[in-house]
Amino acid sequence: MIIDAHHHFWRYNAREYGWISNDALRRDFLPNDLKKEIDAAGINGVVSVQARQTTEETQWLLDLAERNDFIRGVVGWAPLVSPDVQADLERFAARRKLKGVRHVLQDEPDKDYMLRPDFDHGVGLLKNLNLRYDILIYERHLPQAIRLVDRHPTLTFILDHIAKPKIGENVISPWKQNLRELSRRPNVYCKLSGMVTEADHQNWTPRQLTPYMEAALEAFGPRRLMFGSDWPVCLLACTYQRWYEIVKDFASRLSPAEQDRLLGETAAEAYGIDA
Repeated sequence: MIIDAHHHFWRYNAREYGWISNDALRRDFLPNDLKKEIDAAGINGVVSVQARQTTEETQWLLDLAERNDFIRGVVGWAPLVSPDVQADLERFAARRKLKGVRHVLQDEPDKDYMLRPDFDHGVGLLKNLNLRYDILIYERHLPQAIRLVDRHPTLTFILDHIAKPKIGENVISPWKQNLRELSRRPNVYCKLSGMVTEADHQNWTPRQLTPYMEAALEAFGPRRLMFGSDWPVCLLACTYQRWYEIVKDFASRLSPAEQDRLLGETAAEAYGIDA
C-alpha cells in the first residue's frame, strides 16, 4: 500500500485563502483532480490535511473522505486554545476517518505559541480520543517543538515538511542538529514533503535536496519517515509525478522492506490506517 501522507483540497476564494499568493493555486483543487494524479502514480490512498483554520474545514474534509474511499484519513483543525475544545474534538473524533489535528504554528507571530498553557491543554486532550498532532513549523521553531513533544511523551506527533529548512539558501545547520534531537523522541514521525517549495521554485535540483533528505532519513530512519506530496502546493515548483519519482529514487537505496515503510507503511502506522 502506497500512501500520500500530505495533501490539501480547497474551493478557492480570496477571503478564506488569503495565504495563497500565486495565481497557479488560485483555483479549485478537489478529489477528482487528485484522483487523476494518484492513479497515474500508482498510489493507493491519501491523507487530507487542513488548509483553513475553521471547524467547517474539518467537517468538509470528513464529508469528502466519506464520499471518496481513496481518502484514508483526515488531519483537521480544532480550536485547541478554546476552553470548549473538548466538545469539538469529541464530535469530530466520532468520525472514523479523523486521524489528527493541526494548527498553522508557522504563521503565529509568537514563536512560543505552541507552549501556551491553553494550547498545551488542547493538545493534551488528543491522546484519549485516539488522535495525533501534526506539527507545522519552520526550522527556527524546532527547539519549541521539542519542548512541546516532551510535555506529551505518549502522544503521536507527525512533523510536516521536515520542519521547512532553508533549502533555498543551502543552509543545513542548526536545522540538522535540531531535527536529530527531535527524532530522539520515539513518538515523533516525519513527512518527507514540502521540500521543493522551500527551494527556488524555478531553479532547484534534486541534488540540492539530497542533503536534507539524507539528514531526515538519518534522523528518523524509514520506520518513522513517510512520503507526502504537499499537492497542490508542490505545483509551484514541480508536478505531482515528479516529486513522487524523486522520493522513490531516493528510497531505492533502501531494502524493499524499508522502501515499503517510507512509501506507505509508516503513514499507515502513524495515522492508524487499515490496510
